[in-house]
Amino acid sequence: MSAPENSGTDDLITLPAQAQDQLFREARTANTFTDEPVTDEQVRAIYELVKFGPTSLNQQPLRVVLVRSAGARERLVSMMTGRNQEKTAKAPLVAVLGADLDFHEELPKLVPFMENPQALFEDPAARAESAKFNTAIQIGYFIMGVRAAGLAAGPMIGFDREAVTKEFFPDGRHAALCVVNIGRPGPDAWMGRLPRLAYDEVVSTV
Repeated sequence: MSAPENSGTDDLITLPAQAQDQLFREARTANTFTDEPVTDEQVRAIYELVKFGPTSLNQQPLRVVLVRSAGARERLVSMMTGRNQEKTAKAPLVAVLGADLDFHEELPKLVPFMENPQALFEDPAARAESAKFNTAIQIGYFIMGVRAAGLAAGPMIGFDREAVTKEFFPDGRHAALCVVNIGRPGPDAWMGRLPRLAYDEVVSTV
């Protein structure tokens, strides 16, 4: 693994440098994993941390299905594309991350200071857009939580979305957005660090 890029701004980040490396600079998308299992307790610890990440109006539309049975894993593998099939077949744990398109039904509990908050999302198209956007944010939190637990994540969007949604969210109110392999990194798990855009290429001031 090549040395992580250091921008010389470490002293401006309050998170210890080791944690910065674990979460960002030295972290990679894992392509292989060891056989060490990932327990339900580890997944619970990850969720209990990342649930505090902000979402618009505290929507929290992320829903997670842990694919543990051999039959379910086999069906999921068949819905993945290309090399993602082999990765998904061999990972210790696979999670299907989806958006609850009817998240608004939970809002009276999640924003108790508002009267009838679900009325803000009566339009199904607008509600679906908001659900998918906020779930994408939560997927980012979930990946960082996996890294915080000392594990590696292999997020993938190369799969038959309609088929995965139908298989793992059969109630019709969810949409599968991402599949994440989770575990301890195995041999040759990483690609080299790909280039990142520089600050001045991304940030402007008006």
